Amino acid sequence: MKCDLCKQEIEETFLHKIKGSYVKADGKKKVVCSECQRKYKDEVKAKF
Repeated sequence: MKCDLCKQEIEETFLHKIKGSYVKADGKKKVVCSECQRKYKDEVKAKF
């Protein structure tokens, strides 16, 4: 699975959960990696 902001591959745990989060924007779920969450914090929802 790839991050919708930086387009890099997101790491997964052994249970296939992502190390990041899903952000709901414009009625759609977007995937954001933990690095982009740290960089953009409150701006993540505004980017989509």
